[in-house]
Amino acid sequence: MQAIRNLGLALAVLFVAGCASFTGDASPSLPRTAQWGIVPMVNYSQTPQAGERSEQILLSVLSSHGLQPRVYPASTQGEQALMDDNERLAGALDWAREQKLDYVVTGSVEEWQYKNGLDGEPAVGISLRVLDADSGRVLWSKSGARAGWSRESLAGTAQKVLDTLVGALRFE
Repeated sequence: MQAIRNLGLALAVLFVAGCASFTGDASPSLPRTAQWGIVPMVNYSQTPQAGERSEQILLSVLSSHGLQPRVYPASTQGEQALMDDNERLAGALDWAREQKLDYVVTGSVEEWQYKNGLDGEPAVGISLRVLDADSGRVLWSKSGARAGWSRESLAGTAQKVLDTLVGALRFE
């Protein structure tokens, strides 16, 4: 009986582990007391505004890890709202230098959707990067993807992915 229970537990762990995938570099030790910022996430998904949604979740996840980053101000008016995400990111890096930030967190959203089918599971794929604000050099990068259960929300699934990604950062 115990062997069957252990086998069932092992299969359940393998099944759950198969729903998420993470890859990336080991984080350098970064000072928690530095000036941090969040700049736009580039949206490569088919879902409009997935980058902006992930930025808002990223802000709360970073706060839960003890950081209080400044956020690049979003504009909903004028030409900036119509800009390509890469153009917005370039402008945001200029803003970070003006604000004298040490590090900025950015990245991209590769997937942000409910899968087709009866269950309609949420699927999220996100890459994060920490950049040196002055030079724009990438100091750390990590990607993660997760398919949630049918009753989960996209935001909840994204929060789990972002929490795992940010949890991989080492702070001094």
